[in-house]
Amino acid sequence: MATTQHYLWASGHFLLLLSSLRYILAWATLKSVSAWWYKASFTGALISYAIVCQKSLGNPQPNLAYLRRAMLDENVQYFLLAFFWWSSKPVTITLLPYMIFSLFHALTFTRTTLMTQFLKPTAPATAGGAPQPHPLAKKLQVWVKANYDTAMKVVAFAELVIFVRVFLGAITFQNSLLSPIIFAHFLRQRYYQSAFTREAIATTSARVEGYVRKPGNPPVVVQVWDKAQMLVQRWAGVALTPNAGVPQGARAGAAPAR
Repeated sequence: MATTQHYLWASGHFLLLLSSLRYILAWATLKSVSAWWYKASFTGALISYAIVCQKSLGNPQPNLAYLRRAMLDENVQYFLLAFFWWSSKPVTITLLPYMIFSLFHALTFTRTTLMTQFLKPTAPATAGGAPQPHPLAKKLQVWVKANYDTAMKVVAFAELVIFVRVFLGAITFQNSLLSPIIFAHFLRQRYYQSAFTREAIATTSARVEGYVRKPGNPPVVVQVWDKAQMLVQRWAGVALTPNAGVPQGARAGAAPAR
């Protein structure tokens, strides 16, 4: 049976999903929209991720071991990033990864908790077996499983686009200079913790490599690219040890958090 905490967790995801959808649709259609919807989106994220972090790590403890374990937890990283976006000037694309996560969490909650209260299960497949979920719940489960990996790939590429956006935004003074620094550190952690992020970076790097090393390009372009790669690899090589102690089901980039 779902607990009050579980319903609160789900309400955060529904708030995030609906508010971000409202904000992004208005932005995409060039209509004015209140920043309230942006704030509401990340308020939902903070609610849901705070609950998952508490369940994963327990109550906060004033020691370095707990702090290190917390900083290596993917949900803590997304929680802290959500707080940063919540307190910053709106950047629409930052909503996309959270919205995709919330879509899958909301659909799973709908199937496992809400549908079971309104849709009667079907007869057992075998004599004496457990009742089968309603056909609509089965279809929803199949859709979630079939589209999950694709959605996570979209998230990984979206996060690379976000970095480019906030980097250019910092240069043109459209967002704070702190934004690309914080998000670069976040991406470094994602690289070590997410196969989807590693794949997105490798694909993007290979694509850029093909353009840079095209015959006829000035040698300085190749030199700048090589230098940039060297600096990034040197910086990324000092990342924290990949997360090994957090339960798989509690990770934001894994199966829907419970």
